[in-house]
Amino acid sequence: MHTENTVAMRGDLDRIVSLAADIERWPEILPHYRWVTLLEGGGDRKTVEMAARRDRIPVKWRAIQTIDRSGPTPVIGYHHIWGVTRGMDVDWTFVPTPDEVLVTIRHDFRPAWPLIGATPIGGLVAERIIGPHFVGYIAGKTLQTIKDLVEDTVEAERRGAG
Repeated sequence: MHTENTVAMRGDLDRIVSLAADIERWPEILPHYRWVTLLEGGGDRKTVEMAARRDRIPVKWRAIQTIDRSGPTPVIGYHHIWGVTRGMDVDWTFVPTPDEVLVTIRHDFRPAWPLIGATPIGGLVAERIIGPHFVGYIAGKTLQTIKDLVEDTVEAERRGAG
């Protein structure tokens, strides 16, 4: 399964990256997140348990978040270590343009579930249900909410300066 969500955000790259990386605050700023619990680590490497909602359906997983700051822009990565999506790899990338920042969340997942994970049925469940109806949906809401926060701040600063 592969999904990609991309949103163009008009705002400061550092602010966008900060909101994307500060996952412990996500339940405060992202209404579809129920909780994020730091299990281990800190800074640019954390192990967390995350819980969100897909409408009324609760979902929960554990992941290792790593932030690679060695390139021209950071890459925020996740490797899911527990839950239905165990084994999923996620990357957040940031591409600044003159007017905006293109933020992309990519998910790659090959289920390793007992009995059906490596079969065509497991792949079909991942491609047709988990990818578009859960992963893509939640990632899309996350990006849109961060975009709204960033752009509302930019607009408020513009009004205050004018």
